[in-house]
Amino acid sequence: MRVAAYICRMDIILHPIAFVTNSRTEAVDDFWGSVTSEITLAEGIPPETLDSIELFSHLEIIYHFNQSSPDAVVYHGRPRGNPAYPVMGIFAQRKKDRPNAIGLCTVELLEHRGRILVVKNLDAIDGTPILDIKPVMKEFQPKGEIRQAAWVSDLMKDYWK
Repeated sequence: MRVAAYICRMDIILHPIAFVTNSRTEAVDDFWGSVTSEITLAEGIPPETLDSIELFSHLEIIYHFNQSSPDAVVYHGRPRGNPAYPVMGIFAQRKKDRPNAIGLCTVELLEHRGRILVVKNLDAIDGTPILDIKPVMKEFQPKGEIRQAAWVSDLMKDYWK
C-alpha cells in the first residue's frame, strides 16, 4: 500500500494571554537563575483565569520568541554553534531560532497577585508574549528515567546560575 505524502498549510492565529516583565532585554543563553519575572495578563483576559493557580508550585509557560527573525530559522546545526557539540536537527535542541518560534519552560510559582504571577526560572526576555499557562501535575511528568545527550550538561552548566 502506498501512502501519498502531502504538505498541509494552515494559518494558526494565536493571541497573547499575558506578557513577561523582567530585567533581561536580550536573548542571552546563560545566567537565568537570578532572574525573577512577572507574567501579567493581557487586556481582555479576566483575572479569574488565574483562580487557584497558587495551589500549584510549578507552571508550564508556553511563549513566543517574538524577537527571533523568520530569516534566522535553523533546521540543523551545532547547539550554540559550538564545534564541540554534534550537528543535529532543530527538534533535538532547544534553540530559539525554530520554525514556529515557540518556547516552553517549567517555572516555579513564587506569588500570585490578581492579574500577575511572579515566577522564577523563566528564560523569556522582557516583553515576551505568553501563549498559554498550564499547571505542572505529577501525572503528566515522565514515567521513567530521562535520557539526554552527554554534551547537554556541559551546554547547560551556566544556564540557571
